Amino acid sequence: MISLLKKLTETASPSGYESGIREVIRAEIKSLSTNIKVDALGSLIVTMGKKTDKGLRIMVAAHMDEIGVIVSHVEKSGLVRFSNLGTLFPQYLPGSRVVFLNGVHGVINHDLPDDLHKVVTQDKQFIDVGASSDKDCPVKIGDVGVFDRSFVELGKRVTAKSLDDRVSCAVMIESMKKIKNSPHELVFVFSTQEEVQSKGATTAAYEIEPDLAIALDVTPSLDIYGIKMQVDLGKGPAIKVRDVGMLSDPRLVRWMEETANKNKIPYQLEVLDLGTTDAKVMQISKAGMPTGALSIPCRYVHSPSEVVDLDDVQGTVDLLSALLNNPIFLK
Repeated sequence: MISLLKKLTETASPSGYESGIREVIRAEIKSLSTNIKVDALGSLIVTMGKKTDKGLRIMVAAHMDEIGVIVSHVEKSGLVRFSNLGTLFPQYLPGSRVVFLNGVHGVINHDLPDDLHKVVTQDKQFIDVGASSDKDCPVKIGDVGVFDRSFVELGKRVTAKSLDDRVSCAVMIESMKKIKNSPHELVFVFSTQEEVQSKGATTAAYEIEPDLAIALDVTPSLDIYGIKMQVDLGKGPAIKVRDVGMLSDPRLVRWMEETANKNKIPYQLEVLDLGTTDAKVMQISKAGMPTGALSIPCRYVHSPSEVVDLDDVQGTVDLLSALLNNPIFLK
């Protein structure tokens, strides 16, 4: 899966500009289904199989957008002021490099702070693209970019920008390859604009009207900070119980736990006090649906160098494919 992760994470596609990553994913899954379409918000929707008497229509979503920057002002000096696409943490920005979709590279830094020991807020930061004035600046207001950081292997762990949520896209692709004679109609959604209020999953769920929904995303692994009630890197996929946007259906939590235990897949339970996923909007689409989520532990979320453990990634593939390949009896 390493080559797939490298290909996905090194593709630049921030929220609202997902066409690049969409075509990369389409090329990976085109042989797996004859029912592939793109909806009005740009989400890639892939349907596999038909619903049988023992089956359900199941929506599985992983978002393909990533956090980014957007030019808000160009100063006379040529320095570029910027706003955010998705949540940017100011402590990660100074010294980071970005690449705009038009190919222009730049480095982020900030105005001289009053206190060198304090984090400088984003509104005091700028992107230096090498321009000497606003006249020769190669970007303009509205141009967008992403972190410029390559994929690197760290033993059985890997680091890259946009592992949130390209790692879940990889999990979904690999799980699709393992589907054999599922009794369900499976609708896989590579959703858009999750980082800006889950817009793609909102419209996709409304159209699909699934009987059951599962979101795939990363979750912060804060084990190195000694913070309790968080998941650890390397201890398996996390079955979400609750985050700030949704409560998982308890029947789905039990079903996921029982499936993991039956297949001897290590797992963790997740109660998250920061952030949410596409599951939030899927759960309340139209008349609502039973919804759960699988999370991949990730260090340094929303930074230029996120880190995941490949055992956790493979465990998520194993658990998701086991869930989808068999009849479902919620209790």
